[in-house]
Amino acid sequence: MGEELAFITEAVNSGKISGDDPFTGRCQELLEQELGVGKVLLTPSCTHALEMAAILLNINPGDEVILPTYTFVSTANAFVLRGAKPVFIDSRPDTLNLDETKLESRITSKTKAIVPVHYAGVGCEMDAILAIAAKHGVPVVEDNAHGLFGKYRGKYLGTLGAFGTQSFHETKNFTCGEGGALLINDAAMCDRAEIIREKGTNRSMFYRGQIDKYSWVDLGSSYLPSGIASAFLYGQLICWKDIQASRRRVWETYRARLADWAGEHGVGMPTVPDECEQAYHMFYMIMPSLDARQALIAHLRQEGVQAVFHYVPLHRSKMGQQFGGKEGDCPVAEDLCDRLIRLPFYNTLTKSDQLHVIDAIKSFRWT
Repeated sequence: MGEELAFITEAVNSGKISGDDPFTGRCQELLEQELGVGKVLLTPSCTHALEMAAILLNINPGDEVILPTYTFVSTANAFVLRGAKPVFIDSRPDTLNLDETKLESRITSKTKAIVPVHYAGVGCEMDAILAIAAKHGVPVVEDNAHGLFGKYRGKYLGTLGAFGTQSFHETKNFTCGEGGALLINDAAMCDRAEIIREKGTNRSMFYRGQIDKYSWVDLGSSYLPSGIASAFLYGQLICWKDIQASRRRVWETYRARLADWAGEHGVGMPTVPDECEQAYHMFYMIMPSLDARQALIAHLRQEGVQAVFHYVPLHRSKMGQQFGGKEGDCPVAEDLCDRLIRLPFYNTLTKSDQLHVIDAIKSFRWT
């Protein structure tokens, strides 16, 4: 914790804690400058940022949107709410990202967006994805909930597609409890994005003195965060390099101290391709089997350590099956999701607590 509470006090004392307060502006300007992106709009969540992207792309009933099956439900929901059908893609076995080799075969005349998710803050193979998207005239929306300040070939994740979306949920590297942002990489979309975010009105233009009154001009909703949330977030963003350095130390400690144990027991470790600079969002292991994963979770619980699995592939879910998903469609994701375990990973994880986790893992035995 740094200056978050002081900034919240400042926001409250200013008398302006509704949307687009001064702290929201500060956060947006900081992200625009650091990422080199033309426009950033803070939102109440990454889910809302994805919903804005769906509206901006004029997603309509009957359209198709391609996305990885191994992701959080928001990636699909934002487009399903507009009437689109999600088309699920299997995972790469190394990074767990969308398998770009299976992408082009799923594109049809109904495809209106491709939504890669940078799992664990490690970039997807964006050169291939963007090339395929350009060939077919399909926009790319990067779900970068895990990957703020991660890079692909030297470029920040979230700045490569038409839009990028960020999350500031309490589980993310930088947080305000609930929060998000839409990164707009197409300048032609900026004015409409402001309108959608302001409930479909041109109120932002009114506040800037560009028009003498504002009114309802487009689709929209209330996609503005409160000033209190933005004040807390600003306290995190101004020290983003320190936070990332701390998380890097945690990630590298897990990697260094568990590598030999993992190799001896056939346990997989995260893969970070050479072209990627990861965001140090999480550390996971791939156990040899579902039984081994479940046994390790139980063992760690007995040692006072909470370790959990991650997503159920969307095509396996009740809703996913309503869109045609069925067992066997995405075999890599189906296999890996049953064996993946996430280790404790947060900004304030102490060295002693982390070493306790590592020792507990090394004491685990299974048949």
